Amino acid sequence: MDDAAIAEWTRDALGHTPADPALFRRALTHSSHGGADYERLEFLGDRVLGLSIATALYERFPDEAEGQLSMRLNALVSGETCAEIGHAIGIPEMIRLGRQARDDGAQTSSNVIGDVVESVIGALYLEGGLATAERFVLSTWEDRLQTVTAVPRHPKSQLQEWAAANRCKPPAYTLTERHGPHHAPRFTVMVEVAGRGGGSATAEGLSKQEAETEAAAALLAQLA
Repeated sequence: MDDAAIAEWTRDALGHTPADPALFRRALTHSSHGGADYERLEFLGDRVLGLSIATALYERFPDEAEGQLSMRLNALVSGETCAEIGHAIGIPEMIRLGRQARDDGAQTSSNVIGDVVESVIGALYLEGGLATAERFVLSTWEDRLQTVTAVPRHPKSQLQEWAAANRCKPPAYTLTERHGPHHAPRFTVMVEVAGRGGGSATAEGLSKQEAETEAAAALLAQLA
């Protein structure tokens, strides 16, 4: 992917014409690719996103208490929401990955996609200032600002609740495999809910936590 393609995507998806396409190339580069990656930009973008959303909520909901504003904020900056935004603006097709990470499915990892969304916000902030980054955030999150009020329940929490409601034992997670290079390991986890009506499912992830989450979601789908 050359700088011209990155510049075109930045204009179309982010609404910004980059003066330095290399900055946005870095924002799209996973650590498995080698060279400068998005992690520092993600750190910065996370704070810019939080400030932009918090300011918008403060202005739009003048009568809401701090607790309700915090619930809205946590939902809007959650990894799940960032991943949804990332899919909507075409992040998966733009991420620069090493071969092993790509083979292991990092391109479709919600964690990675959400991280890259924050990193491109960081790049927008560095190049255009807070106004540029905030303009992108507000335009992209607009529909969610009015309607999202709580963080989606985590699949592991949902499965725990299902087990309790159906008088089964709590979910048990087992790491069954770890493979891949040291810099980009892949984890396989099995979750089992023992008891009448329970079951098991297996899933992979770029971290043990992600694999557990994916396994819980897969089992919930079976039990639905």
